[in-house]
Amino acid sequence: MSVLSLTERRAAPAWPSKGVRVSDSAGILSGRLLVVAFEGWNDAGEAASGAVRNLKEQLALYPIAEVDSEEYFDFQFNRPVTSQDEDGNRLLVWPTVTMYGPTSQRKKKAKRIAEDAQLTMSGDNGSNVYLLLGTEPSRGWKTFTSEIMAAIREVHITGIIFLGAMLADVPHTRPISVFVTSENAAVRKQLGVERSGYEGPVGILSVLGIAAEAAGIPTVSIWASVPHYVHNAPSPKATLAIIDKLEELIDVVIPRGELVTESAAWESGINALAGDDEDMAAYIAQLEAARDTVDSPEASGEAIAQEFERYLRKRDGGRDPGRADGKPDEPWRPKE
Repeated sequence: MSVLSLTERRAAPAWPSKGVRVSDSAGILSGRLLVVAFEGWNDAGEAASGAVRNLKEQLALYPIAEVDSEEYFDFQFNRPVTSQDEDGNRLLVWPTVTMYGPTSQRKKKAKRIAEDAQLTMSGDNGSNVYLLLGTEPSRGWKTFTSEIMAAIREVHITGIIFLGAMLADVPHTRPISVFVTSENAAVRKQLGVERSGYEGPVGILSVLGIAAEAAGIPTVSIWASVPHYVHNAPSPKATLAIIDKLEELIDVVIPRGELVTESAAWESGINALAGDDEDMAAYIAQLEAARDTVDSPEASGEAIAQEFERYLRKRDGGRDPGRADGKPDEPWRPKE
């Protein structure tokens, strides 16, 4: 098979005690990077997975490993889908998680495709970028993490960037808020980012992040805030915001393709809906006023961080520290 099965790596411990370490002077961005996104709970508006798909297309990477779908997915929750190949034959596509990377056999071809796409890379980062993309598993998270970590060690990953997106009380008319955090002290010093203070339910990104840090592999998390009142549709504007931040961090210039046009169309479409719904328009105006206050020169970094933590707690149905009674506000919701 051209794609390795991760299930062959059962002997790997759940939390590896050793990993490929990067010196503080070299930094997370100087080695072999893995960019990770999962569809599902961590992927509001398909923003994070959309960013990785865009990067996959531009870097022309190839599958090098994938998990056994039977082990980790509930097919009544994540159902397989059918499609047709070029000859009209019906195919069955199962939910899975795949690692992509450059291969020695296809390196020249990948380089040619990247050049055709006008992808520019500084520091030859393009050949050092690997991707992990798929659906968040339904079960067996500890075993799943063991297998992913075994694959990460096998290809000598030295740094991991996790991408996520959450539903939040933010207006679609303003720039998408993107937050960068790290659990690694050296990374925080290098990139000038903060450590997340969030406590509560987590997705598979957090589980993998803890395992990677325990293995000595530094990590960074990039999260975008997606307007909750348009949660049923993909958000190209949020995908574009994640790509902008990712490009800044990994020092790779990524062509945007149709994302800029799609982002403008997305915003225009929501404006049209709000124009026909006075309650929605009034609610968006409230969000705009709140956002403008946070973005004002008087707003401190601490205030912005508190706003981010508030978004997270609201998303998880927790207590809202912004109210005296600790209960979340009742925002405008789309009509059924």
